[in-house]
Amino acid sequence: MRALLLAAGKGLRLLPITATTAKCMVEINGRPLLDYWLELLFEAGIQRVLVNTHWQADQVTAFARASRWADRIDLVHESELLGTGGTVLANRHWFQARPFMVAHADNLTDFDVRGLLKAHRARPEGHAITMLGFRTDTPSSCGILELDRRGTVTAFHEKVDDPPGNLANGAVYIFEPEVVNAIAAIGRPVVDLSTEIIPCYVGRMLCVETSGYHRDIGTPESLRRAIADTAPARRGVA
Repeated sequence: MRALLLAAGKGLRLLPITATTAKCMVEINGRPLLDYWLELLFEAGIQRVLVNTHWQADQVTAFARASRWADRIDLVHESELLGTGGTVLANRHWFQARPFMVAHADNLTDFDVRGLLKAHRARPEGHAITMLGFRTDTPSSCGILELDRRGTVTAFHEKVDDPPGNLANGAVYIFEPEVVNAIAAIGRPVVDLSTEIIPCYVGRMLCVETSGYHRDIGTPESLRRAIADTAPARRGVA
């Protein structure tokens, strides 16, 4: 399987750190987030990874080219941001009309990649998406999920003030090719997955809750917490 790592955003919530650093190059215990992701995906058997770039693109490109996995990393530059769904659409041919993974590179996680792939293969009939879920300590800042007994997403609440629970969208997805067609049907190049696509698949989307570590590195405070959570004993978190 191939995977798209969404890494082009400016990381405005992480200012001033991201004023001079690409979001995916922010370091946690001496390693950039991108390095954690590449290790996690390639060691789990992902064949190729596509990384989109925009802000501080030269930093990301230089790191990828020097990586031990450089021959399995593809880069695509966005002169103007396309949104998460727009990036998927613009690179649809790279996915080769096969199921593929999409992940936001600004999370620190050690989820079971193979387990997510296995769950997708065994998903209920008619489901086109399998997403990662995690328990958050800041539910009002996340997309909160409600599930039935099968793990099917029955409701999705994107950053509401009083969400019904704390099971959150982990921003890691496995998409069937039909999802790309749904993005294309919107009819414009800039599309957001979490607000325009994911809600359309309520009732046809499986959630797999991770039992491991997962944190959105979206603010200086969350970065500090991730550093504290993973150093020094948990340096293996990916």
